[in-house]
Order: sequence, then C-alpha cells, then structure tokens
Amino acid sequence: MEETPEEKATREAKEAEEKALAEQKAKEKAEAQAKADAEAKAKAEAEAKAKAEAKAQAEAKAKEASVPREHKSALKKAEQYAKTMHMSKAGIYDQLTSEYGENFPADAAQYAINNIVFDWKENALKKAKSYADMMNMSNSAIYEQLISEYGEKFTKEEAQYAIDNLE
Repeated sequence: MEETPEEKATREAKEAEEKALAEQKAKEKAEAQAKADAEAKAKAEAEAKAKAEAKAQAEAKAKEASVPREHKSALKKAEQYAKTMHMSKAGIYDQLTSEYGENFPADAAQYAINNIVFDWKENALKKAKSYADMMNMSNSAIYEQLISEYGEKFTKEEAQYAIDNLE
C-alpha cells in the first residue's frame, strides 16, 4: 500500500524534526565538549601558573635567605631615607657609607641602592617643594641644589622633572 500525500508529508516532517533534533543534540554535545576542553585548558594553565609562582616565591625566599643581614639592614635604612627625607640614590648611598652616617660597608650600601624601588623623580619634586616653600629659592637655585655634588645629588633628569612640576 502506497502512502498518501498527507502521510508522506507527515513522515517527512517527522523525519525532518528527528534530523533537526539529532543535529541540535550533536551541536549541544559539541558545545559541551568545547566548554569542557576550555575548562580543562584553563585549569591546566592555572595550575601551571600557580606552580610557576610557587617556584618563583621559593627562589625569592632562597635568594632572600642568602642575603647577609647587614645588606638587608642597609636596604631598610635606604628605604627610610627615601621615604622620610626624600633623598636621591646618590645621597642615600653616601649617607649609608659615611663614617658620620650609617657606616655600612660599600657592598651593603650598593646592595641597597641596587634593590631599592622608589620614584626618584617624585623625591626630587618633594625636595624642590621644600626648598621653594621654606627657603623661597628660585627655580635655578633649586635645580643647582638638587644636582649639586655638595647638595642633594639628584640626576639632571630628576631635577628637571622637579622644576617642571613645581607649582
């Protein structure tokens, strides 16, 4: 017995619906797999990053442990001078090594200078502001004081930044 046109249309519609449903399931399965793959990749990357950070921390700790106490003290003292007195790198080095200052050995002072992280231009600006406010100095006199080997010992670039940003 042959199908009627209505039966054929119904069967074809049902087949098309089943095909569309199968395609939708395949698409959902592919999306789920892609999501799972992305999550696995992200997890692996996070684990690798955490492992690298742990290794870096361990290396930093080992390096820190190998630094002599006097070097660490010189670094802390340098940070204090930079933060509270707004000194330059060269000025701090001189203060650290001076027999009238901190009297650290040169290698400890150099370690401090090599490892201090500070905004030297900002320190020059703060020092320049104190000269301008407290001593009413001209810009050229402040600049000379900032770069002088007998004064603050900032670099020319740091001193120029300070002058350019004085209000």
